[in-house]
Amino acid sequence: MLLNASGCLDALVAPDVARTLDVFVTKTITPLPREGNAPPRIAETAHGMLNSIGLANPGRERFLRDHLPRLRALGMPLWISVGGFSAGEYAETCAALEDVEAIELNLSCPNVDEAADSAAEIVAACRAATSLPLYAKLSAAHPDVGAVARAVERAGADGLSLINTLRGLALDPRTLQPALAHVTGGLSGPSLKPIALAAVHACRTATRLPIVGMGGIATAQDVIEFLSCGARDVALGTVLFSDPDAATRIRDELAVVQVDDAALAAKLADFGAHAVA
Repeated sequence: MLLNASGCLDALVAPDVARTLDVFVTKTITPLPREGNAPPRIAETAHGMLNSIGLANPGRERFLRDHLPRLRALGMPLWISVGGFSAGEYAETCAALEDVEAIELNLSCPNVDEAADSAAEIVAACRAATSLPLYAKLSAAHPDVGAVARAVERAGADGLSLINTLRGLALDPRTLQPALAHVTGGLSGPSLKPIALAAVHACRTATRLPIVGMGGIATAQDVIEFLSCGARDVALGTVLFSDPDAATRIRDELAVVQVDDAALAAKLADFGAHAVA
């Protein structure tokens, strides 16, 4: 199935775009409201985009009261991205969620220790707090992402989301000063794809958990490569900013692709049926 990468689409602003996907993934929700980092917070690079949004969000209480009911009214499956600054904060938000398809645990923001035991601790706390499916979103910045995948699997994760952005820096060509007020930001887009593919392959080798692959996906060929490396589903990110119809275009491209591998052909067939009206 096709999803959006968390933070790359606002379904309440662009509901028609959201409905071209099989699942909508929310922006990361934290217990308290966050204004995020100072602008400028987005910078283009030659091969992708940097963002330093800083987990800006309305906070758990307002999200549950005002935003979630409106998202449910769209009539499509929802994954809620959950963040925090301790295992307990993650777990409290998970415990407050119900009647959604899954929870994606953002374990790869710069404010969260990405050591395997820390990720596992968060997953274990959330597993104790909810029976909803838990997908652990990991970063390829960890020296052994496969070890992290095994750790979160043992802690109770139901799946993996791979990968989050990687830290980068862009300079203003005129001033040669950082283009972002926060100096560095998360790199997304085409340049992330080889790193994401390597992470998906490593985690498929390390675990049998279902994987949502993401990072630079913009064409049917990109989808095929992620599936070939071990992803079951894929998420569209930066491409949605320049091509809001990317999901429909990619489905059309996949419809005419012919592959010799029977298992891969079966996976591709799943992308042809789009149930959201």
